[in-house]
Amino acid sequence: MIEYELLKIIWWVLVGVLLIGFALTDGFDMGSMAIMPFVGKTDDERRAAINTIAPHWDGNQVWFITAGGALFAAWPMVYATAFSGMYWALLLVLFALFLRPVGFDYRSKLENTKWRKSWDWGLCIGGAVPALVFGVAFGNMFLGVPFTLDETVRSTYTGSFFALLNPFALICGLVSLAMLNAHGGAWLMLRTDGALRERSAKATQLMGIVFLVCFLGAGAWLYFGNIEGYTLAQPFDTNAVANPLAKEVITNNNHGWMNNYSTYPITIFAPIAAILGSLIVIAAAGKAKAGLSFTGTSLMIVGAILTAGFALFPFLMPSSINPVSSLTMWDAVSSKNTLTVMTVAACIFVPIILCYTTWCYYKMWGVITNKHVQENSHSLY
Repeated sequence: MIEYELLKIIWWVLVGVLLIGFALTDGFDMGSMAIMPFVGKTDDERRAAINTIAPHWDGNQVWFITAGGALFAAWPMVYATAFSGMYWALLLVLFALFLRPVGFDYRSKLENTKWRKSWDWGLCIGGAVPALVFGVAFGNMFLGVPFTLDETVRSTYTGSFFALLNPFALICGLVSLAMLNAHGGAWLMLRTDGALRERSAKATQLMGIVFLVCFLGAGAWLYFGNIEGYTLAQPFDTNAVANPLAKEVITNNNHGWMNNYSTYPITIFAPIAAILGSLIVIAAAGKAKAGLSFTGTSLMIVGAILTAGFALFPFLMPSSINPVSSLTMWDAVSSKNTLTVMTVAACIFVPIILCYTTWCYYKMWGVITNKHVQENSHSLY
């Protein structure tokens, strides 16, 4: 039987893996659609861009759904507090995502320029808005979420939608948006040719630069700015029954959330990977090297998500009102039996997801050209 403490760590890792899987897969199709109206100048080029992700976009969202389900099952208090407190932000994401399936299916039904351009911008919004909001959400985690827990461990959220759009969170939103746009641009470099590929390379390089500047800016703000970081007072019984109010939290203005990087020196490889990935993207996209660019954007994504996760560890949702109410991976977690059953299920189904995802990409691989779009105009998106 696996110890309760180890199960908590396993699910912190697994949810992180699912988030990275979502960003690596659904990230490039959101990013490619976000930049599609800018890199695709003709209808054929835009259809080529759309059809590079046509066989994959809905399958990629399995990672998103699985990550949400895992969050609900492993950390139900985090799920409840986030989805009730950030209700309007998540509704914005949901309505933006509505534009994707409708846009893909109906965009090319009519040979009308205004109709198609309208859906192109709808697909752009459907890709850009979630990418931005996800980054804004992560940014607010570092600032603390305005909620508190009462004696019955019920959460009360006192913030507003517009309060989420603060300067630091918006910089984090730009990090996320630029990161996924670069990933989408690298994907289009891999799957298209001609002028569309060339413009995608330029967009990828530009997004790599924006990511690097904003990522370094956000890191400097956390390190030098007046943002409080939280740490758990020791000793803390990680095997205890989950009770978020049974802990002591110490606030720290001295380098805030950066303390974990000195406590666990190996974690410094996460921001280094993100920075190195962005430099690879900037150099490789400038020479139109698609494979290397995609490798660089993948490294950016893994490094950026791990950077945020390592900095916040073990906090999942810090409270800006009452630090003791903050939710951590140790005390906002499901029961030992629940985590055990989930671990067995994950061992069965995550490899299956990986296998059929890999098989789909293998079978559907190929370059989408303008000629291919013209020859199959009635069977493609």
